[in-house]
Amino acid sequence: MTENAERIGEAYRRLFGDEPLLVRSPGRVNLIGEHTDYNGGFVLPAAVDKAVYFALGRAAEGDCYLQAEDLRSSFVFHPERIEKTDLGWPNYLTGVVLEIRKTGRGVPGFRCVFGGNIPIGAGLSSSAALEAGLAFGLNRLFGLGLEALEIVKLAQRAENEFVGVRCGIMDQFVNIFARPRAVLKLDCRSLTHTHHPFERDDLRIVLCDTKVRRALASSEYNVRRAQCEEGVTVLQRRHSGVRSLRDATIEMLEACRRDMDPVVHRRCAYVVKENARVEAAGRDLEKGDFLSFGRRMDASHDGLRDEYEVSCRELDILVEAARRAPGVLGARMMGAGFGGCTINLVEERAVEEFRAKVGEDYRSRAGREPEFHVVRLSAGTGVLTC
Repeated sequence: MTENAERIGEAYRRLFGDEPLLVRSPGRVNLIGEHTDYNGGFVLPAAVDKAVYFALGRAAEGDCYLQAEDLRSSFVFHPERIEKTDLGWPNYLTGVVLEIRKTGRGVPGFRCVFGGNIPIGAGLSSSAALEAGLAFGLNRLFGLGLEALEIVKLAQRAENEFVGVRCGIMDQFVNIFARPRAVLKLDCRSLTHTHHPFERDDLRIVLCDTKVRRALASSEYNVRRAQCEEGVTVLQRRHSGVRSLRDATIEMLEACRRDMDPVVHRRCAYVVKENARVEAAGRDLEKGDFLSFGRRMDASHDGLRDEYEVSCRELDILVEAARRAPGVLGARMMGAGFGGCTINLVEERAVEEFRAKVGEDYRSRAGREPEFHVVRLSAGTGVLTC
């Protein structure tokens, strides 16, 4: 059992005196497949060894007690009287209870202490770890009979409808369905998935945080969605079977080029090519060809920078520096864009040199201090035993 799991379990025992159910809920990375989810396409995420840990127990009284151990903050609510709070963090958890109740299942009073080591704001999806982790834990604690996909969907609804963030389903899905030493290819239209092996133990995933706040991400995200929808409308005039860019080919786009705004054409071309890259990257992993996989990560960033235009100077500086560093197989921006992190596939022997060289380059060119997070792939959410 990890130090963080022991710390959270001990905090629960100190507060309540009984033995808790311990649950580990991981963060995630997305290796390739950016801005494809809302276009009905494919993504290739994985769970990582940074996680939120929950200690859960039944409460004799009807109230629910939440303790955010790392924040030294607590919140008490009744499961039949749930309202949003300005405190912020409880909404990710109370929203889950509300969504469980909407399925017709009762949630008795419970006690919950949680904390962990997922860095906030680094793109590792701490929110999905909170939502899916609590839903999984309550399902086990009370025998609610929720299937895995039900847990995924209600955790997403909690963030969409209660927290108010219109996220896709990828983060919650990989949180529940991830396997160790594997990445998950998710079809965002059908929600079918496959696992591809990721079995190079000498490779590390290194996230480089630009420390740039993504001020443009929300507004530009909506613009990109609208542009993709406009492109689909043009394609449908010639190809009635196109429901989303997932159904389009580069040949279809070229045939419609004259009918499309040039910017819309570039956006659509990126999405079509990115979907193809995800599928090809899965084949690379099946063959154990990590050099080819890394080149597809590079191509993904180039497309995000030049065609989808959601990168920024700081992200590009980090990617350029990474590509000059020894032992790097691939580098790209990760997430919505305009800030946040890059994701890098680095040989373990070169990680410290990577941090030194990329950090020095970023400080000299961007005038900022980057933050590095080295992660390994892990299993999805599950119960811990002593």
